[in-house]
Amino acid sequence: MVLPRLLLGARLRAVVGSVEAAPCGLKSIKGSCHKFCIAVLKDVTYKELKNLLNSKSIMLIDVRETWEILEHGKIPGSVNIPLDEIGEALQMNPRDFKEKYDEVKPSKSDSLVFSCLAGVRSKVALDTAISLGFNRSQHYAGGWKEWVTYEVLEKK
Repeated sequence: MVLPRLLLGARLRAVVGSVEAAPCGLKSIKGSCHKFCIAVLKDVTYKELKNLLNSKSIMLIDVRETWEILEHGKIPGSVNIPLDEIGEALQMNPRDFKEKYDEVKPSKSDSLVFSCLAGVRSKVALDTAISLGFNRSQHYAGGWKEWVTYEVLEKK
């Protein structure tokens, strides 16, 4: 199918091309749509993230700078790995990762969710993670801004 190739940049094509087996069970349309659809379904909503955190079935990685977290706060249970460290962090040996981030290094089969302030940096982190083989990765597009808004509303 020619149209999706024209719409996708080379980097995304490489990422999408590496995701052959879809755990979500999407059916292919004319044999190639499933690759495009998988890439689109990587966003997590506030409610989904809340449920995933409660079930402890994911590692939530906040890719904002450390000073942003100290100044504004973070989603409870998240691990801070600034965006410019993501590629290196996901390739570290487990001992170095534990020493630097005080968490067990995720494996390529673990479920990861990336967040930031408003979803821009977390999308870049998602692309990096998928390119490194972390195919069960997603991102929380609403970011800290949306999280804090919903949390305030829920407490009223």
